[in-house]
Amino acid sequence: MIGLSISLLVIIVLGIIGYKFNEADWGHWATNILDGWIRIYCRYYHRQYQHSVHIPVEPHVILAANHVSGIDPFLMITATDRPIRFMIAKEEYEKPVLNWMFRAAGCIPVDRSGRVEKAFRSALRAIQAGELVALFPQGGIHRPDEPRVTTKPGIVRLAQLSQCPIYAIRINGVGAPGTILSSVFKRSNITFDTHELISVEQASRPEFRQNFADWLLGDREEIHE
Repeated sequence: MIGLSISLLVIIVLGIIGYKFNEADWGHWATNILDGWIRIYCRYYHRQYQHSVHIPVEPHVILAANHVSGIDPFLMITATDRPIRFMIAKEEYEKPVLNWMFRAAGCIPVDRSGRVEKAFRSALRAIQAGELVALFPQGGIHRPDEPRVTTKPGIVRLAQLSQCPIYAIRINGVGAPGTILSSVFKRSNITFDTHELISVEQASRPEFRQNFADWLLGDREEIHE
């Protein structure tokens, strides 16, 4: 009985701490508590002292970032006080242990076998409802010291379909780049670089995808020069 009481007390205290640090309203108290714990983890363990990135509410934007580790979504969540709807690979979305968290966060699964229309429709509905949709246009985890890659065409297509500009973020200082599990445990010194809004017209230019890939990898100061 004493052990059960202590366990309940610990759960209550953890819940209170998570709720205190929560900044984004995900629509459910449990997800909001998890949001608070994500912020504690990123700010104090990964030294994400640059707590916030100003993401405009108007106009609606598509959030796009480099993808260097498994903790990137947590870092982006901590950088804004708005819930983020991440577009993620269907095979990742359906993983048994993590599926509940992806569902609770409203992630949008993308079938990379070529049947992507359902994901685009879901993303468009979310954008039209004023939600913040994010994706990693490199298509997977990619270290800056790896061979050059061109960003996937989905980022351009979503911008064209939604008629929304792209807000680009570059994540810097991850302690274990190129990893999923190791990045969770190895401490980081996180900072962000942001780019001025990229219009649909600019994103539609033939050279955009390669220029964007270079910027995400830190090889360019501006995408449109």
